[in-house]
This record gives sequence, C-alpha cells and structure tokens, in this order.
Amino acid sequence: MIKLEHANLVVENIPASLEFIQTAFPDWKIRGQGKMTWHGKPRNWLHVGSDDTYLTLNDDGEGPNRDLTGHRPGLAHLGFVVDDLDGVVSRLEAKGYEIDIKGADHPFRKNVYFLDPAGFQFEFVEYISSKAEERNLYD
Repeated sequence: MIKLEHANLVVENIPASLEFIQTAFPDWKIRGQGKMTWHGKPRNWLHVGSDDTYLTLNDDGEGPNRDLTGHRPGLAHLGFVVDDLDGVVSRLEAKGYEIDIKGADHPFRKNVYFLDPAGFQFEFVEYISSKAEERNLYD
C-alpha cells in the first residue's frame, strides 16, 4: 500500500493558514506543534489533520509564494477528495474566501480551487461515481 501521509508547507502566518484549513476540514485537529531551528533560522511548526493525513505548517517563510500563473517549477496545488463539495465551498465562502477556479464540467466529478492565505492552491473534488473508469474519465 502507498498513500500520501502529509505535505510540508512553509508559510508566513500559521494562524491564517490554519484558519483556512480548519474551515475546509472542520474535523481536522492540531496533532502537534513546536519550535526548531531550520538552517540557522528559528521556526515554529504545527501539524494539522486527521489520525492518518496531515499538513505541516512552518512559519519562517519569506517572500511571495510561486506565481501559479507562471511556469516556474514548484507546487501547483494540493488536491483533496471530499464527500460534500458544496459544504466545503459554503464554509470557505462564509469566511470570505473566494473560488479561484471552477473545475470543468464532468459527468462523474465536480471540483473547485481556492487559494489559502499563503498563496497555496487547494483543489477540492467530489466524485459522483464509485466506478474508477468513470471517476478517471478524461476527454
């Protein structure tokens, strides 16, 4: 078995990123947090997620995140499967977050993208079918 356990993100403001994440995933809890030094610079870190999956937030980021409209290498987005896309969208929009990109029309899935306060793009996808050949149908 292979599964992605976590992603490690460097941000400028942990509380702002944490609010976005916990709005999208209200069941996610802080798993741990602490302080360390990373290559000579102090860093606060925090793990937020479930028992099986989490995001690490580190607060020693400097400068802007990668321009998502550009072509530089780096993280393009993080994708999460959700059971209730409308619920995720409603919670995020109620807190003032705006949809960055609406996914293309697809008969077996729907998706949207939001930007978090650190400039990371989050994709949320809800599959309408349990059949892999339908879920993974590409034009």
